[in-house]
Amino acid sequence: MSNTLLRVHPFELKIPYEVKRKRSCCMQLTNKTDQYVAFKVKTTNPRKYSVRHACGILLPRSSCDITVTMQAPHEVLSDYHCKDKFLVQSVVVGHGATMRDFAPELFTKAPGRLIEEFKLRVVYVAANPPSPVPEEEEEDASPRSEVMDYEVKMSSVFDAVSTRTDTSGAKVSSAEGPSVESTLVAERGYSVQENQKLQQQMELLRVARSSQQGFSVMFVLLVFMSSVCIGHLMKHIKV
Repeated sequence: MSNTLLRVHPFELKIPYEVKRKRSCCMQLTNKTDQYVAFKVKTTNPRKYSVRHACGILLPRSSCDITVTMQAPHEVLSDYHCKDKFLVQSVVVGHGATMRDFAPELFTKAPGRLIEEFKLRVVYVAANPPSPVPEEEEEDASPRSEVMDYEVKMSSVFDAVSTRTDTSGAKVSSAEGPSVESTLVAERGYSVQENQKLQQQMELLRVARSSQQGFSVMFVLLVFMSSVCIGHLMKHIKV
């Protein structure tokens, strides 16, 4: 039966499937007429799904969004095939009708009452689909493969650091040669020795400067005493 009252979009409910996590999808109902239209949403598996705005009344040319939430599944599927379906029923009601006028009997078949029905099937999709691959990249490339390549590169660098080469050119494992930890300890000891040498040089420089200052004072005193002695000698000579 073709729908003349409501337009239902989309034609199928695509719900992401993820173990132990609720997932939702939306559909939109649009009143295509100039009349008031009541609607009701039903499912073949009511324990598995919850529907927000499962029923209501649409004003002429108005729309309404319906949210379908699937309860968290507890098993992993080998495929995404699903047999669950939804049914959207619609019927014309009196002009100016509100939810107070809504009753289940509206969707009971009766002479002169046209009840339209629209069926939607549920389609499970991957919860985290891979991102589209740019045209310039290879078709088999993916974010996960790039991560794996990066991990392989890092492990190769670590293997190169933790191995050495003996005199014959053969590689020897880090268990037989110096470990990374011992190398770090040796570098730390070398830094400490360099720091101590620098401190010793600074101390020698300070002592040298102090000795230079003391020499200058002694030189001045020596000159002064020499002048006094020469003065006395000159007086004795004159006498």
